[in-house]
Amino acid sequence: MSSNSQSESAAAVVSNTIASKLPHIPESKEELKAEIKAEAKAAASSGLSQLRSFVAGGFGGVCAVVVGHPFDLVKVRLQTAEKGVYSSAMDVVRKSVAKDGLRRGLYAGVSAPLVGVTPMCTFPPPQPPFPSPHKPNPSLTPLLAVAVSFWGYDLGKTIVRATSSPSPDGSLTIAQISAAGFFSAIPMTAITAPFERVKVILQVQGQKKLAPGEKPKYAGGLDVVRQLYREGGVRSVFRGSAATLARDGPGSAAYFAAYEYIKKALTPRDPVTGEASGKLSLTAITCAGAGAGVAMWIPVFPIDTVKSRLQTAEGNVTIGGVVRGLYAQGGFRAFFPGFGPALARAVPANAATFLGVELAHQAMNKVFN
Repeated sequence: MSSNSQSESAAAVVSNTIASKLPHIPESKEELKAEIKAEAKAAASSGLSQLRSFVAGGFGGVCAVVVGHPFDLVKVRLQTAEKGVYSSAMDVVRKSVAKDGLRRGLYAGVSAPLVGVTPMCTFPPPQPPFPSPHKPNPSLTPLLAVAVSFWGYDLGKTIVRATSSPSPDGSLTIAQISAAGFFSAIPMTAITAPFERVKVILQVQGQKKLAPGEKPKYAGGLDVVRQLYREGGVRSVFRGSAATLARDGPGSAAYFAAYEYIKKALTPRDPVTGEASGKLSLTAITCAGAGAGVAMWIPVFPIDTVKSRLQTAEGNVTIGGVVRGLYAQGGFRAFFPGFGPALARAVPANAATFLGVELAHQAMNKVFN
């Protein structure tokens, strides 16, 4: 009897398991209509949430560009100017503003990152309420499919999980997150490289002294693309792609690793168990983003200098030629002009990003809720 009871019990368990996996079949037209209506409502709510998140993220990206572009312009001009043209970062600001005014002097080339880079931010800012670093916020997942960089990071995590073992709780280690971050830069290069080329050309153009009545070579971003294509085809437009990948691959790896490490360090923990006991504040998230931005630049700044030189040089140039020229100009120090402005940009740009995201969410909640 006990054997029969065990068999019946096992059969019941199997039957219940199978039944739980089968889709529910409505027993009446009213039940079917109710289920369809509920699913449609859930889909509409999910779609609206995704749209709000995308709009908020885009607004945060615009804020980051508006706040951070002057720092980037100073960095690029220091990287590409001949020795002796500028004495310091403040000298770049003074001369740029004196020559072209505040708007044109500090925001030359801003259209390229606004159009091309803002929706493709390297790392999506967390949506309020800010998630625990140990449990990814599901609402961010749709954004990964919207922008190429997010898709690349998602693909990177998939590859990392397939080729290595995650932690017992399913989370990735810092090293694994770093590897996924590196993968995210690969598909992004096809988008960032040409926009970066247009941006730095317009930023550097303002340094040239024009003769009376002489007009700048380029009238704007589209004019840069037209002239580059006319001069050297698609290859000219995409010049510097290899250098961009060489910068963004390790840079993204360092960014993601530092971001997750700082978030874990700042997460409130129970003093007894040591487990996470709360969510990160906006200030903590901003600090993590700022620290990650600094960590990103430290290992790759020399590569960024080579990229800036390569993308702004006229005629046929090579990476090797640019490296040799820089070293001959001033040794290793020649690879680090503009390093200070690049690091200084991390704090206000990240603060503007997260503040912009939160303000956008608050505004949309007032309008739609």
